[in-house]
Amino acid sequence: MTSQEPVRYLRTEPTMAFPEGRLLARRERQLYVLAPDGWTHLGVDRTVTAKPLTREEAEDWCEREGIDWAAFEQL
Repeated sequence: MTSQEPVRYLRTEPTMAFPEGRLLARRERQLYVLAPDGWTHLGVDRTVTAKPLTREEAEDWCEREGIDWAAFEQL
């Protein structure tokens, strides 16, 4: 049995719709975006322009944005 690849978090650049950017996650060549109700699968990983975050920074982002902890933990 192989272990799962760790999740790597990223934050997109701010936009008018998302002044704090969006939280992305990469796991096993898959890319996801976090919405208030959980992670949405975007497909096979592709190059995105986003700032890498630690898990702690991603958790802090969720707290600032009011994202439910259970939604963050779904991935």
